[in-house]
Amino acid sequence: MQSVKTGAGFMSTKMVTLWGGLLLSVAIRFLLSAMGSASLLGRRLEVVSPVTSLTRLAEGQWLKQLGLSPYAGSVYHGSPLLLSLLGPFIGNRRDILLIIESERSDLCSFWVFVAADLIGALLLRSMGESLESAHIHHLSLLGLTLEQIPTSDGKAKSQGSGRWGTGNTAALFYLLNPFTIAVCIGGSTSPIENMLTILALYGAIAGIVPLAGFGWAMATHVGMYPAILFIPIACLLANGPDGPPSKLYKSPELVQAVHDRDGKCSSEIGNFQQQPAMHVIKSSNTNVTLSSGAKWLVVLKLIMWSAISWLCILGLCNFSLHEHASLHDMWSETYRFILTVEDLSPNLGVFWYFFTEVFNFFRPFFIMVFHSNIVFMVMPLTIRLHHRPVFLAFTLTAISSMLKSYPSVGDAALYLGLMCLCIHQLSGLQYFYLLLNGYFFTAIIGPVMYNLWIWRGTGNANFYFAMNLVYATLQTVLIVESSSTIIRYDRNLKKQSVKRSRTST
Repeated sequence: MQSVKTGAGFMSTKMVTLWGGLLLSVAIRFLLSAMGSASLLGRRLEVVSPVTSLTRLAEGQWLKQLGLSPYAGSVYHGSPLLLSLLGPFIGNRRDILLIIESERSDLCSFWVFVAADLIGALLLRSMGESLESAHIHHLSLLGLTLEQIPTSDGKAKSQGSGRWGTGNTAALFYLLNPFTIAVCIGGSTSPIENMLTILALYGAIAGIVPLAGFGWAMATHVGMYPAILFIPIACLLANGPDGPPSKLYKSPELVQAVHDRDGKCSSEIGNFQQQPAMHVIKSSNTNVTLSSGAKWLVVLKLIMWSAISWLCILGLCNFSLHEHASLHDMWSETYRFILTVEDLSPNLGVFWYFFTEVFNFFRPFFIMVFHSNIVFMVMPLTIRLHHRPVFLAFTLTAISSMLKSYPSVGDAALYLGLMCLCIHQLSGLQYFYLLLNGYFFTAIIGPVMYNLWIWRGTGNANFYFAMNLVYATLQTVLIVESSSTIIRYDRNLKKQSVKRSRTST
C-alpha cells in the first residue's frame, strides 16, 4: 500500500513538474518578446534564413495585397499556405521594414509560434511514452527488466521506480532548448515546419496512416527536406516503434538459453513473431511485427494518403495564389530556389562560402554533389537502422540540417528533440560533454566572428566560415557517435539477454 501511494505521489509530482515546465517555457518566450528580443533575433542569420524569414513573408503579403505576385522581386520563398496563415497577422502595415517592431503583429505571430512549439512538445511527449512502452515490452521478451537495462558500454544500468520518463524529458528539452526559443521569438517559420515533421512521426507511431501521410506532405511542402523522412515513417507504420533487430529474437543462443530456462522453445518469443497483422498492445500502443504482405499494404496506404494530401495542398495553394501567381511561380521560387542556391548570403551552412569561390562553370556539378550527399545517406542508414525508425529519422534530420542550403538553429532544435526520444539507448554516448560545450561555443563565438567581419571590419569571411566548419564538425561527430552507440547497444542487448537467460537456469 505504501509503494502504491509513493508511485501515485511521484506521478503527481511528474505532472506538476511537466506543466510547470510548459508554463515556464511560455513565460520565457513572452518575457524575451516583451523585452524586444524579436527585433534583435530577427536580424540574426543563425535564427532566420531566406526561406523562413518572417520579414520576407510580410513583404510577400504586402505584394499580394497590392494585387501583385507574392513572389515578385524574389524576396519571399515560402509556402502560399504560410502566407495565408500568418499574412493576416503581420500584413496589415505598409512599412515592411518596421514589421518586426510592430507590437500588434509581433504579438499575433508570437502566439502562433508558441502554439506550434507547445503542440510539437506534447506530440513528442506522446511519442516518448509509446517508445518507452515499446522499450519495456521488448526487454520483457528478451528476459530483461527495467531494473537491469544494458547500456551501450555493456554494463547494466539500475533504473529505480522513480523514472522521469522519455516523453517528459523530450518535451521539456524541446521547449526549453535555447535554439527552439530563439526561432520562436525571432521571426522564423521553423516552429511550424518542426511541428509538422513531429506530427508526421507521431501519426506513424500511433498507427494513424492518414495523419502520417498528411503530416509528411505538409512538412515536405513547407520545408522540402522532410521528404527523406518518408522511409522512417513507412518503417514506423510497418515495423512499429524502435526495438532490437528482429534477428535477435531468432538468435540460436537466446532460443537455447530460454529453452534451458523454461523447458520450452521460446514460446513467448515465437508468439511475438507470429502475431496477426496490426495487433496493438493496449497498454503501450506498440505495433507488433506485420507479415510481409501487410507491411506493403501499409506502405501503399501511406503513399495513397500522401498523394491525396499533396493534391489537397496544391489545390489550396492554387486557390491562395488565384489571380496573383501560378503554381509554376511557386515551384520556381521555393524548391528551385532551395536547390539552385541562388541566395549566397552568409548562413550556418557551407554552401554560401563554397559557391562564392567556385567558378560558375562548375556550379551545376557541385550543386548536384552537395544535394546528392543527403540522398546517398538514406539507403545505407535505412538498411542498418530500419529496426529503429525514430533514431533513423533523427539521423536523417541531422544530416539534412548539416547539408541543406539555408540552415538555421531551428533545424538543430528539431533533431535534438528527436534525439531525446532515444535517451535510453544513447545513455552511453561518448564525447557528450565535448559536444555540449561545442554547441555552446559555436552559439557564442559565431555571432562574435560575424560582428568582427561585417560591422567592425577587423576580420573577413574566413572568420565566420571557420565557425560554420566547427558547427558542421560537431554535427558530424554527433551523428557518427550516436549511430555507433545505438549499434553497440543492440549488440550488448543480445549479450545481456543471453547472459541473464543462462543465469536463470
